[in-house]
Parts: sequence; structure tokens; C-alpha cells
Amino acid sequence: MQPPADRPRGRFARPQRRLRAGLVQLLCALAGLVLGLLLPRITFDSTVASTRVTETLVAVGFGILGLVTVIFSLLFLVVQWAFTSLSPRLTLFRDDPIVWRTFAFAVGVFVFSVTTALVIGGQEKVSVIVPAAEMAAVLAAIALIRSLQVKAFASIQLAPTLSAIAGQGRGIIGDLYPRPYTPGRRPAAQLPSRHRAVLWPHRQAILQQLDLGRLLRAAGGTVIVLRAGMGDTLQQGAPVADLHGGEVTDTAVLAGLVTGPERTFRQDPLFAFRLLADIGMRALSPAVNDPATAVQVLDTTESLLQLLVSRDLDVAEVADDAGDIRVVLALPSWDDYLRTALDDLLESAAQSPMVLLRARTLLTILLNAAPPARQPPITRRLHRADQLGAGNFPLIWHDS
Repeated sequence: MQPPADRPRGRFARPQRRLRAGLVQLLCALAGLVLGLLLPRITFDSTVASTRVTETLVAVGFGILGLVTVIFSLLFLVVQWAFTSLSPRLTLFRDDPIVWRTFAFAVGVFVFSVTTALVIGGQEKVSVIVPAAEMAAVLAAIALIRSLQVKAFASIQLAPTLSAIAGQGRGIIGDLYPRPYTPGRRPAAQLPSRHRAVLWPHRQAILQQLDLGRLLRAAGGTVIVLRAGMGDTLQQGAPVADLHGGEVTDTAVLAGLVTGPERTFRQDPLFAFRLLADIGMRALSPAVNDPATAVQVLDTTESLLQLLVSRDLDVAEVADDAGDIRVVLALPSWDDYLRTALDDLLESAAQSPMVLLRARTLLTILLNAAPPARQPPITRRLHRADQLGAGNFPLIWHDS
């Protein structure tokens, strides 16, 4: 049983609800409208001819639409490149806030320019504040598009992409498994008898996040045992949780589940490993045949597995403030991490001695760092790598 102080914290304790791109654009458009109505009314000693300001405003307002074209051109380019070269599940650039914030800012500048031009159309003079504000907006737009271009360029390079995936993976591992590994597995809590299952009533969806606070409040004296883990596909009519020792409404349990059309990094500890394996297997496919990329993937995978091997993974039981188990999470085991990260990649690398040698090195390092209880699954995969290497490349394997 976990004491309350050891509950998962950070991103796993509370779901992240992103502000929708459309709402951000609406807010920027409203800001542009308000500023366009108010700024021309400010009086100032320094003034300029309104006709020249109007021409500039109209030119900048419609010229800013070119910025929108650049944004979507970069977006389509990066998404298409990632889909064909890395993994269709890779959405780092598409979901980056810089993309939609830049688009929203461009909408705001356009609305401000057109609104201000209409307001000052009948005036002879206008305060210098208006062209100064327009110039500041243009400079800010240039800075944003520069950041967007740098981000897009990094997103079509392998090393920054692997680094970004590893960073996301380290974040969820650090939040979910804060304690170091200690020998001797804690006995599982004795749960009350199973009362019934909670079924998923909607169409197919991906479980993206949990609201643990809401689940704990809904549990009351019941224990909610989740049967679906982060990243699992929920099918209509399939069980998502079991209720032990009491009754909780389906609505209360389902309210603690955040779903969507695809997996996300936020609370999914296996997603980074899934993406890395995808990139490695695609690099080893006959159409690509790029074993050096697969070796880079294994370098990144090793950094995450080394972080995991020394952490306490037994954090599925979540207690309430009184210290009683109220929620049991469906979390991956050590073997699940190894299976996702390495098994498919090992089989795909059967004809690549470079990748097999790197996989053997990775597994040897993990074996030396792992506590005894976690060594058997590593040993099995090490034997498989040796079997593939010695069988397909006996001379290289003997010399190595």
C-alpha cells in the first residue's frame, strides 16, 4: 500500500486539458478587434497623416495572410515527412504550441489592421501610437515565424526528433516512478470482492489520460481497478474498470477518463518506446535499409531503459488521504517495456549485424545495471540477439 505522500504526482495526478486552437484564434481575433477600436481614440502630441497609416495597415493586414500560408506549408511538409520517414504516430510538430499560437497571432494582427483602418478612415490625423503598435506586431510576427521555421527544420532531422521523444519519455518516467528500486516486491493489497465491471459505452477511442483526483473522490469506500492502461484502445462494450467492495456509478468512473483519437505523451509511459521502435523498424525495412538510424534509435532507447531499470515500478496502487487503496492503475511491467522497446526491433534486425551488435551491447549494459529480479527478461533477449547474430553472421559474431 502506498502512503498518500507517494502518490503519482505532476502530469499523472491531473490531466492536461489543452486550450483548443480555435479558441486561441478567437481570443486573438477579439484582442485585435478591441485594440483596433481603442488605440485610434488615444490622443497624443505626435500625429501622422491617417491616409498613409491606412495604406500601411491594409498592406500589412492582407500581407500577414502570407504568414498563414507559410505556417500551413511548413505544417504539411513536416507531417508528410514524419509520416513517410519516421512514424505516422509522430505528432510533435503538429501539436507544438508554437504552430497554433503563430497562426492565432496572425489572425489577431489581421483583425487589428482591418479594424484600425476602418476606424481612422474619416480622420485627417492619427496618433503615432497606431503605426507604432502595428510595427511592434509585425516584429513579433517575424520573431514567431522565425521560431516556427527553426522548429520545423529541427522536426525533419533525426537527432532532434529522437531527443524530443526521449525528453517526453523521461518526463513521464520521472513523474510516474519517482522512487528508486528497492529489493523485495511489496505484497499486493488485499482487495474486497469484485462487485461488477464498468463498460465503455461510446465508440472506439484511445485512453489518453486519467483524472486521479476525480477517481479518488468518486471511489468513496469502493476500490476502482482499472483494466485499461494509457494508450489502450477502448472498444464499445469492453470493460474499462472493475469495482471492488462497493458501488460507483458508471458516469463517475468514466468522468475520470480522458479519451481521444490517438495516443499522447502526457501520461503514456510506453508511447516514447513505441515511437522509437517504429522509427527503428521503418529504418530497417527493405525499402529504407538504414541500419545506422536504427542504431541511433537504440542509443536513445538505452537512455530511457537505464532510467527505468533503477526505478520502483510498483506504483499501481493509489491511496486516498486516509491511506486506503481506492484506485489501482493498469501500468506496464518491466517486461512490457522491454517487449515494446526491443522485441520487434530485434526480429527486424535479423539481417543487420550493426544493429544486433548494438542491441547486444544495450542488453549487456542493462543486465549489469538491473537488480536480480529484473535480469531474466533481459537475459532472454540477450540470448535471442546472440542467436540471431551467431546464426546469420558467425564470423562477425565470433570476432566481436
